[in-house]
Amino acid sequence: MDILPDHLFLQAPSFDNASDRREGIGVCGWILVSISFLLVVITFPFSIWACIKVVREYERAVVFRLGRILPKKSKGPGLILILPCTDTFIRVDLRTVTCTIPPQEILTKDAVTTQVDGVVYYRIHSAVSAVANVTDVHSATFLLAQTTLRNVLGTRSLAQLLAGREEIAHGIQDILDSATEQWGIKVARVEIKDIRIPVAMQRTMAAEAEAAQEAKAKVVAAEGERNASKALKQASVVLADSTAGLQLRYLQTLTTLAAENNSTIVFPLPINMFENLGQKNRGG
Repeated sequence: MDILPDHLFLQAPSFDNASDRREGIGVCGWILVSISFLLVVITFPFSIWACIKVVREYERAVVFRLGRILPKKSKGPGLILILPCTDTFIRVDLRTVTCTIPPQEILTKDAVTTQVDGVVYYRIHSAVSAVANVTDVHSATFLLAQTTLRNVLGTRSLAQLLAGREEIAHGIQDILDSATEQWGIKVARVEIKDIRIPVAMQRTMAAEAEAAQEAKAKVVAAEGERNASKALKQASVVLADSTAGLQLRYLQTLTTLAAENNSTIVFPLPINMFENLGQKNRGG
């Protein structure tokens, strides 16, 4: 199991508020800035190529002046002015990042070993926090997503894992969004891609499902037999009241058999006829 470095969970100093960066650069710092600005003026227009930087629409630039973040927000998009020797900047991409979580071996709540992989979509909404509050924001988010996936799925049973993917994904998203807020990260979506279970468990689940289907089929067949017996009982009552109706039923059955198999001829005889013959033989 991968464990995040301890420094990732420590409360990092917040760089979002401008009041936290108003301490200034001191007298020496202002002297150096003035000298740098003077050099730019003296070497103009040649120095303009070193001072002007282009930031793309999907990027922001975090500018450091003598090691301190400028009191304003991140710069861009468009043209930004950088003083040589005193200013440095870091480009931050604000586009959505796809973080693929490799298959994680997880022991579920009901002691079943599974392998689960997923994907996390996130973006940086605060370039200053992403640069100043964490060493590598993408690596930290990746490791945290792995750990969160294992921790959350370890508290669920296999049935819950198979049936409640969407609910579990929303829970993981809320946890990641809350944990990465101080890093300037906004988690847009979490998806569980695939759940792999052992072959023996697959066979057991298949046998269980087949047995359940067979039991259901037997229940349906028994229900049909019961309904058929009720219908036959009602038909027997009707036929018992009408001798002609019984004869018509015999003729209808004969017509059906003759249509299916023409080589077979069936002569229906009433059962009471055989009973009468039996009584005469015993009497004789």
